[in-house]
Amino acid sequence: MTVTHLSRQVVHAAQPLRLALLSFLAALLAVFLTIPASAAKIDDQFRAWLQSDLWPDAKAKGISKRTFDAAFNGIKPNLDLPDLVLPGEKPKTPQKQHQAEFGSPGAYFAEKTVRAVTSGGRTREAANARTLAAVEKRYGVPGEILLAIWGRETGFGAAKMPYDAFEVLGTKAFMSTKKDFFRTELLAALEIVERGLAPVGAMKSSWAGALGQPQFMPTSFLKHAVDFDGDGRVDIWNSTPDVLASIANYLVHYGWVRGRGWGFEVTVPQSVSCSLEGPDQGKKISQWAAMGIKRVGGKAFPASELRTEGFLLMPAGRSGPAFIATPNFYVLKEYNTSDLYALFIGHGADRIAHGDQNFSGNWGPVGDLHRSDIAALQRTLEAKGYDVGSADGLPGFKTRRSIGRWQEKNGQAATCFPDAGLVAALK
Repeated sequence: MTVTHLSRQVVHAAQPLRLALLSFLAALLAVFLTIPASAAKIDDQFRAWLQSDLWPDAKAKGISKRTFDAAFNGIKPNLDLPDLVLPGEKPKTPQKQHQAEFGSPGAYFAEKTVRAVTSGGRTREAANARTLAAVEKRYGVPGEILLAIWGRETGFGAAKMPYDAFEVLGTKAFMSTKKDFFRTELLAALEIVERGLAPVGAMKSSWAGALGQPQFMPTSFLKHAVDFDGDGRVDIWNSTPDVLASIANYLVHYGWVRGRGWGFEVTVPQSVSCSLEGPDQGKKISQWAAMGIKRVGGKAFPASELRTEGFLLMPAGRSGPAFIATPNFYVLKEYNTSDLYALFIGHGADRIAHGDQNFSGNWGPVGDLHRSDIAALQRTLEAKGYDVGSADGLPGFKTRRSIGRWQEKNGQAATCFPDAGLVAALK
């Protein structure tokens, strides 16, 4: 065998190896080009968006270049945040939810969760008695309501705010499903710094961009945060007086009625339809009482309340506790639009004030449905002319009473809450 022939064999043998190596290197290069380059490209697009899109708007609102640059120094989009839409892509269509994502409302009131707020609230009630009294005197909001919100939102300040507000708000204003909302909040955050209300380094937030111990979005900070300790600055991250007074000021802005509570747990006779629930179906509390609705425990409604308006509230329909809510309940919903949140705050406040007594009514075995199934039920009811609020898979009061009205119309006992049989019947 000649050297030339041998070298040809070596060359031929090496060709598959070389091709395989080239193929591997090409694939590896593709990975590097796809992932880091994509992230780098998004970073570049973000920086371009800041300068060409956001900065002119910020400048027009009186934000200085110094503040703007300081806020975004070193900031990159946080791609781990939820509800993002990558540049050039369309929002993803939600997939059918295969696991039960809506449980019994009773799970929201797990004793461990409630007791953490109530026991912590009583401890801080004693420690901050003078501040709470001063805040209540000025704003008319009971201290136990403020404590319940404080405890629910951030564990009385124990919850850490691990995010940079400008990273969160900047990312979401640039590439979330609610760009306009977060753009407004981002500009408000810049205004907070521009006005000297907080330095850039103090702007720590939740993953949603909510600030400080009361969890105010920046627009709410500008409207409602107050300096109650008199040190010349509003500090909802570290000052307990500022935190408590700011929460009270927020509630007063949305209509908190001095001297009234949030509501009463009641028993509702079968003769009163659960479809009468809702803030647009109010009656004088004396009228509800005349219909047979009674406070639990044999207590009478306060005489001062009988002439005022109240609203039927049945968060689990006939399968849970019932309440007559006052307008203040719906003020609590301005803090968080959930009925269960507002009820948690009211219930927690009652327990802070009067001791750890749970609801008299029991939460029945309801829930364990797919949110997608409830959304389908809502769409079916909408097609039949019922106002369910929105087909979001969550049974709010409009959905609950629509269920009750459909049940009554079809000769069924009104339960005012979705179950598997109802979902099947309305498919």
